[in-house]
Amino acid sequence: MRRFPWPVVGFTLLYLAPAIVVAIRTGNGEFLFYIAVMAVLLSVMIVVHRRVQLSGWALWGLSVWGLLHMAGGLLPVPESWPINGTKRVLYSWWLIPERLKYDHVVHAFGFGVTTLVCWEGLRSIIASFTGQRVRPSLGMLTLAAAAGMGFGALNEVIEFVATLLVPETNVGGYINTGWDLVSNLAGCAIAVVAIRLFDRGVPAESPH
Repeated sequence: MRRFPWPVVGFTLLYLAPAIVVAIRTGNGEFLFYIAVMAVLLSVMIVVHRRVQLSGWALWGLSVWGLLHMAGGLLPVPESWPINGTKRVLYSWWLIPERLKYDHVVHAFGFGVTTLVCWEGLRSIIASFTGQRVRPSLGMLTLAAAAGMGFGALNEVIEFVATLLVPETNVGGYINTGWDLVSNLAGCAIAVVAIRLFDRGVPAESPH
């Protein structure tokens, strides 16, 4: 019997509820759209977890990523903080002026976690067929990183859809998309190095 990740789901719902209230009160159609996407993703992750039994690192990483995303679009920043663009929210904040934004860090973190999820799913599927330990080989990690980058590209498609559905968004233009993809790649690369260093090839429980 697989354990349902109630603490992670509860924590996620705990920050989604006020995020919905803030988005409605401020008329933030962009983030109402993203919240709907997050609700779908939460359901998908529950199904994936029941199938492959994701680690606590993966589950909590996904939930924290959602929190960072909601905060990024809804929390205002002080007038004295340097920003990119016109919307004074965390996503626009330059952590290092003209070099590193909050947005870049969230992209790197999020798609690093996505790469971990892809690795755990791939490992579990192969282990269920072979009954053997699945070690993080270069080929396997390349596939996991490629999958993480693929989901990063899907995220850019979702952002593009948001610009079509909502008149004013904080998505940014072509250069922003390019830096998003670079940040995704950095996160995926860090994730595969961490997996290589710390995953000892413990076999995943076979799916039922």
